[in-house]
Amino acid sequence: MDPDLVQVYHITAPDYRGSGSELVGYELSSLDQHADQTFENFSLREGEVSRDEVASLEQALAFARNYAAHPEEWLVLTGGYGSGKTHLAAAIANARKAMGDHQVLFVVVPDLLDHLRATYAPDSQVSYDKRLDQVRTAPLLILDDLGTHSATPWAQEKLYQIFNYRYNAHLPTVITIADGVALDERLKSRLFDVRRCTNLRLMVPGYRGGQSSPRTGSSRAASTGFGRAQSSRRTR
Repeated sequence: MDPDLVQVYHITAPDYRGSGSELVGYELSSLDQHADQTFENFSLREGEVSRDEVASLEQALAFARNYAAHPEEWLVLTGGYGSGKTHLAAAIANARKAMGDHQVLFVVVPDLLDHLRATYAPDSQVSYDKRLDQVRTAPLLILDDLGTHSATPWAQEKLYQIFNYRYNAHLPTVITIADGVALDERLKSRLFDVRRCTNLRLMVPGYRGGQSSPRTGSSRAASTGFGRAQSSRRTR
């Protein structure tokens, strides 16, 4: 090949040819919107929250790092809005991607439900079964913002189909849930099964984008649920 006549360009984008299932997953993913959320820039909010709350964030960060290195079973992140749940979930996905794992699927639950509904349209390019199968069989699935939008019977049924399949197949799954969200009992039976799920609760106030005087004394930051979860999972 004559270098004076030919220029060679190397395309580094993932190959989405083949069965089409990889492309479906790519269309579903919201990870590009969270590409800047990593473990390295996760804020411990020192100087803003109490020492106990900083310690709880340190524990949550360490636990999420360990899960990213060895994803097993389910990890459920709960807390108030702005507590850092989504950041940690996205950081897990970004860490896996940096390790060469391009099969991790990060999707926001309301968007997932919209994608499933869209398959009913006559001009849909993807069948419902194919879309559902892509989600429930993903090697690592991260579902962000499970909440009130899933309160309809239809949404609950679709989510239960996904959860139940992954639960029985022992497929690694990360889910974020805001405090105070009422969940279907069938979903709760999967999400809070201590044999399969680790529950981390980030008991810190919502991030306000600035610093304020830290609270002193003891706080509720170190959740007892987190303590049980930490002991139920071996550290590697």
